[in-house]
Amino acid sequence: MPTRRLSRRLSIVLAEDSLLLREGLASILDRAGHDVRDAVGDADTLLAVVRKEPPDLVITDVRMPPGHSDEGLRAAAAIRSELPAIGILVLSQYVADAYLSSLLETTTGGIGYLLKDRVGHVTEFLESLDRVANGGTVVDPEVVRQLLARRRNDGPLAALTPRELEVLALMAEGRVNASIAEQLVVSEAAVRKHVGNIFAKLRLEDGLDRRVSAVLTYLRG
Repeated sequence: MPTRRLSRRLSIVLAEDSLLLREGLASILDRAGHDVRDAVGDADTLLAVVRKEPPDLVITDVRMPPGHSDEGLRAAAAIRSELPAIGILVLSQYVADAYLSSLLETTTGGIGYLLKDRVGHVTEFLESLDRVANGGTVVDPEVVRQLLARRRNDGPLAALTPRELEVLALMAEGRVNASIAEQLVVSEAAVRKHVGNIFAKLRLEDGLDRRVSAVLTYLRG
């Protein structure tokens, strides 16, 4: 695994019913310097261990025993409702924006939604953990692309220009201004201008975490 500077040691509860993937994730997190306090295989156990001793971050699969439908997602929503300070990173095998929409209704930040393939990009995966633990919102680029393709033409996002939507989509991936500027081949000053326009058009008030609020507006829209 590539060397990476640890921003801070996180206490993590991991929920994944596949033993092989669960052990692989635990190994990645341990080698990165994090504390995997519990690694469990079902949603009921996830809820029990989190309620007993809240961690900094929960990583959970969407589909968990016994029904293998949305047990992990419902557990994540319950955790966020009861313990909103805990960061939650949801892992999914497929792009399922209905799951994402349901979870976003319960949160204002500190949330991530990644496809399991993203775990193979170890550095990006660990950076996503940091952003979620620090209150950010991170969504898998493939999910962002599909949401953008399905975006409605009404609602609060209708006022944004195509370039502003591009900037907002990259923000949803968790990118900072410098990374957005590099991706779009523009200056950081241009990105800051676009971000300011996004905040104004979405009528996001000062005093809020407007970057997170803008991303959530985009994802819900």
